[in-house]
Amino acid sequence: MKSSQLKGKIIKVISIIYLSTFLLISCNNANGKNNGQQDKKVKETTETAPVLLTDTTFTFSNNEIGKIPSGWSQYFTGKGKSTSWKVLDDNGNKVIAQLSEENPNYHFNEIIYDGFDVKNVELIVEMKGVKGEMDQGGGFVWRFIDADNYYVVRANPLEDNVVLYKVENGKRTDLPLINLGKTYGVDVEPLGSGWNTLGLKVVDNLFTVYLNKKQIFQVSDKTFQNAGKIGLWTKADAVTYFDDLQVIVLSE
Repeated sequence: MKSSQLKGKIIKVISIIYLSTFLLISCNNANGKNNGQQDKKVKETTETAPVLLTDTTFTFSNNEIGKIPSGWSQYFTGKGKSTSWKVLDDNGNKVIAQLSEENPNYHFNEIIYDGFDVKNVELIVEMKGVKGEMDQGGGFVWRFIDADNYYVVRANPLEDNVVLYKVENGKRTDLPLINLGKTYGVDVEPLGSGWNTLGLKVVDNLFTVYLNKKQIFQVSDKTFQNAGKIGLWTKADAVTYFDDLQVIVLSE
């Protein structure tokens, strides 16, 4: 074979090898880029989806009887002079209750957890009305700014209804229900003197209310849109027991 022919074949082989290597590297880079884009897309979806941040249940079993639990503060809205929240024994089980029976009708008792501020949250509590001539209602407070500004939903065994309000500048106003309008909440089956489960889910401006694990209505409102504290609430002379308060903080 002539040297010129041999030289030509060698150049041809080198060219083929170079071209193959170039194509292989290009394919790998393209796959890596596509995989990176796919990973980025999955990551973005995960980050924007609502997630559970904390899940805390207050049983009050480790709190001292006759005292307000550590990390909580008590307030009242409206007329009257005081409020009196304490841990007490209920047939061998510790609960928390507002015990003053001397408060006037337009008087709202709040006990607020100081541990965090939250915007989106689920709240679940076991509650029972024990006594009270003017009222036996109790429920949740959320987006609590101060004693005169917050949301509240309560169930009342004397009226057998559940109502959601805003308290703005000390004035309580019941809010209209989605698809139902201004109905002063909803009537429910008799609550009786036993335990009932009240539930609430707050996602931005939408509030969904549950009673004994069944959804009963929804409210949309934009009065208080920022994070605030959560707590429990009673009205006037209501002595209502609360136990197993579950606080599920959601991402915003």
